[in-house]
Amino acid sequence: MFFEPLGNRCHVSVRKRRTQQDFAEEIAYLLDVDDPDAEVVVLVMDNLNTHRIGSLYERFPADLARSYAKRLEIHYTPKHGSWLNMAEIELSVLTKQCLDRRLGDLETSIREIQAWQDARNASGKGADRQFTTADARIKLKRLYPQF
Repeated sequence: MFFEPLGNRCHVSVRKRRTQQDFAEEIAYLLDVDDPDAEVVVLVMDNLNTHRIGSLYERFPADLARSYAKRLEIHYTPKHGSWLNMAEIELSVLTKQCLDRRLGDLETSIREIQAWQDARNASGKGADRQFTTADARIKLKRLYPQF
């Protein structure tokens, strides 16, 4: 899933697996189709082992992979803080609104999720980000050193 919080837009892809090649193809879609005019796209991602620049080089010729990599500014969420990732929050909404029942096959899943994505994007609902630094200090207190 790609989620653009300021544009209130998401893009969801359904695939059989989550391989490096799948990730690289999604990045190519993001850069070539979703944001072809963007000089730099800022990504906030979790630390899944396929979410690496090297995935681009595994899938595409080096010059194309390099051109994609130059257009990316990547920030990784903390390993134990994926809940900070707004795409994870959007995935939670998808799960509650669309995946709350058994979908029999891949084609049905693709069709249902596409319908959800279209409705979600048309609604203009985005992230209502109200998590403050003070909230973070409370929630992440155990990660801060104690003096």
